[in-house]
Amino acid sequence: MTAVQLIYLIFEFLMHIDKYVGVIISTYGIFVYPLLFFIIFLETGFVFTPFLPGDSLIFITGTFAARGLMNIWLLLVLFCAAAILGDSLNYWIGNFFGEKVFSKIRFFKKEYLERTKQFYEVHGAKTIVLARFIPIIRTFAPFVAGIAKMRYRTFLNYNVLGGIFWVSLFLFAGYFFGMIPWVENNLNLVIYIIILTSFVPFLIEYLNSRKKNKPN
Repeated sequence: MTAVQLIYLIFEFLMHIDKYVGVIISTYGIFVYPLLFFIIFLETGFVFTPFLPGDSLIFITGTFAARGLMNIWLLLVLFCAAAILGDSLNYWIGNFFGEKVFSKIRFFKKEYLERTKQFYEVHGAKTIVLARFIPIIRTFAPFVAGIAKMRYRTFLNYNVLGGIFWVSLFLFAGYFFGMIPWVENNLNLVIYIIILTSFVPFLIEYLNSRKKNKPN
């Protein structure tokens, strides 16, 4: 399989996730739970897998739970555990390998690392929570927190808070709104909307920071 074919398959899965999750449930039954756990764990745990579905997957499984095909509480526990453990692993990978990366790649200057550390000292906690709702950045934020040597206890507190809030929001949104006829008939459109709105917190934060730094 070529890289282009792999990218195409991943894109197909993301864009038609409602169909694929239904097939997986009907084919593998109870074994769908560890598979879903693994997908969210990978999406949050490794910087090279940010393309995996996050928000949309959690939302879609919520709609299947509303139909009685999955257990909503088991999904809540599994997704929260996957999100928290994934971010923690990502943090420690960044913590262990981060400075080695900065020292071996000429593009990265030492001053960049110092700026990163300063940023996480001031904005780290808020970043860990907000990043949960932004695809791709969600995967890189804990890694960068590890590179910046953010205090792990602080990181863990906001990792848990952000993980539970993120999973609960999308899972119960799917559970309570997924059975609405319009949503059922337009799941692909809903997924596009979820992906686009996931960038809103980042945009708001960016505009606020620009406003604060703008000279009077």
